[in-house]
Amino acid sequence: MVHYLCNSSAHNILAVRFRVERDVLDELKLEEVTQRKSYADIHSSLMRRLPVLYWLPKYSVWDYGMPDLISGISVGIMHLPQGMAYALLASLPPVFGLYSSLYPALVYFFFGTSRHVSIGTFTVLSIMVGSVTERLAPDVDFQKANGTNITAEVDVTARDSYRVQVAAATTVLGGLIQVLLGVVKFGFVGTYLSEPLVRAYTTAAAAHAVVAQLKYIFGVSPTRFSGPLSLVYTLKDVCSSLPNTHLPTLLVSVVTIVLLIAAKELNSFLSSKLPVPIPVELITIVAGTLISSYAHLNTNYTISVVGEIPSGLSSPSVPDVNLFGEVIGDAFALAIVGYAITISLGKTFALKHGYKVDSNQELVALGLSNTVGGFFQCFSVCSSMSRSLIQDTTGVKTQMAGVASSLIVLVIILKLGTLFQELPKAVLSAVVFVNLKGMFKQYYDIITLWRSSKIDLVVWLVTWVSTLLLNLDLGLAASVTFAVFTVIFRTQLPTYSVLGNIPGTELYVDIEMHREARGIPGVTIFRSSATVYFANADLYLEALKEKVCKNDIKRQEAKQKRRERRAERRAKRQAKRELQDGDTTTLGSSSEDTLSQDLERMSLGSLGKWTWDIHSIILDLSTANFIDTVAIKTMKNIFQDFSEIDVDVYMAGCQASVVEQLEHGDFFSEKITKRRLFASVHDAVLHCLNHRGATTIPRYEPSVVRPANIQVSFSNATFICLGMDMFW
Repeated sequence: MVHYLCNSSAHNILAVRFRVERDVLDELKLEEVTQRKSYADIHSSLMRRLPVLYWLPKYSVWDYGMPDLISGISVGIMHLPQGMAYALLASLPPVFGLYSSLYPALVYFFFGTSRHVSIGTFTVLSIMVGSVTERLAPDVDFQKANGTNITAEVDVTARDSYRVQVAAATTVLGGLIQVLLGVVKFGFVGTYLSEPLVRAYTTAAAAHAVVAQLKYIFGVSPTRFSGPLSLVYTLKDVCSSLPNTHLPTLLVSVVTIVLLIAAKELNSFLSSKLPVPIPVELITIVAGTLISSYAHLNTNYTISVVGEIPSGLSSPSVPDVNLFGEVIGDAFALAIVGYAITISLGKTFALKHGYKVDSNQELVALGLSNTVGGFFQCFSVCSSMSRSLIQDTTGVKTQMAGVASSLIVLVIILKLGTLFQELPKAVLSAVVFVNLKGMFKQYYDIITLWRSSKIDLVVWLVTWVSTLLLNLDLGLAASVTFAVFTVIFRTQLPTYSVLGNIPGTELYVDIEMHREARGIPGVTIFRSSATVYFANADLYLEALKEKVCKNDIKRQEAKQKRRERRAERRAKRQAKRELQDGDTTTLGSSSEDTLSQDLERMSLGSLGKWTWDIHSIILDLSTANFIDTVAIKTMKNIFQDFSEIDVDVYMAGCQASVVEQLEHGDFFSEKITKRRLFASVHDAVLHCLNHRGATTIPRYEPSVVRPANIQVSFSNATFICLGMDMFW
């Protein structure tokens, strides 16, 4: 039975006193007390596949209706310029960007758990889709034939139609991958995309986006390359085409970029005074369309415009499944990147507003949004930082804002889409170019990571370089592979430590790192900073033996010093008596024999030939979140090896999942029972001292204000901690 006394003080935190009474808990007693649930009980409560059924019946129109409506209208207005501009990044007609802003948001309304993210087109995913469409449907495959001659003119209608099929097939396949991963609880897969990796990847993707937009900004027609080093080849071709720059198009681009930057800076300056940011992109598009229509820019100056935008909604169609084999790698990359961006934004807003998002359900929701959207000719979508921030600042309350924004997009498609047929593509490219400014600010991460973490800096640089040179799909694969290797490398070099007790407390810390930590007589407490698994199990065993031997040698050295001091004192006393008796010869030989015997014992002890000075080893597994079969065998060997030299081994701090894996791995037997597992290190220490006792219990002098008296009692022994002094 353990008793803790508590009595709080408002003026001095060191005077806090507490009293808690409980038994020393091994694993069997812990399971009995806590009544641990079965696997089915735990996971059945998480199977909420339609979250709308939980919050919609409780929806209050009076409390949430107006904020959701304002947020939905604000975001719906942003969908128009961003949808059309990002469709250019995907190498698709602008109207398909509007479709991608409509259908997926409606699907997410039913299945999503985040209240603040805005689902729709996003820069990085649009670039990734564009790399697929241009690889499988290049311009050279759609050049018109004039008799037997192939002309330079491209059949734009046929090319765009096939690119839409490619984008839809990629989107549906990516959505199905997301749904499958969500159903099998693979929501954690996004954690392998660390923040440095994602930021470096989006920074490199922004460079791809800039290069992709240069042809619209300068009005040139460079050759588009695919595969590794495609960015370098495309940039080289653009530079060689600069003498053929179309000056009217360049003028429109430069003026639009300058005005957009100035308007956005003004927006930032007045953000504290404006209830809603000024929709500068919408104003720019409307102004560009009006100027182009009245000045006839396309006819008079041959400035490329958006062209025909069909009114009305397209009917759903089944994507070409024959394309799945060619786009499966790109679809998987889109699935992972889209989910990583969505869940990171969702968790950020959930933490800010005090609710939770289900990572697996988010994966399912995003997958269904893409799958259903693909049947309506949408391309891959995820949450957008800019639109989500607008939703947050306008006070959104629920996912109902997504319905409102979808209605705005629906009105634009049905009634207003045809009005933007004269919009110059250079204006849309300028919108994309300016919106990438935030991503280019991420280059400051290099300075920050240099100061904070060199490993994360290396991950950032490797991701950036590989994405630039290997393209977006191969670059992501190389980046994730390298990041996983850094994790493996760090688990291969964990910190192993022997723990000691902070006197007067139940805290155990590294003895080598803390001066006040005191070893428990007869007990060695061993901890690894990493999970024990097949890659480091042998290292764990070697480190344990090394630490135990080193710890025991230190004890022997301390004993040897005490023996030497006692021998010296005996020698002096004997010498004094010998001098008085006139006989000094016997003394010298006696003291030397005693000292030589002690030294001989120490020498043999250093070789491991003495009787062990410990009776118990406690393995602190509080840092382990799983244990595999190799590690289980290693643990069995540890128990068996030390039992042969009469040393008991115990485990402490095991998580429920680890205990379950030990059970499945046949770890427990008649000799190794759950009585060897304890809820905490302190429980295990108390059991060891009660079961095997200790040769001596040192008295520790207090160095700080003494805490309350703590009495720990057993049926056959009592330990009393008075302040920081411990007595048997």
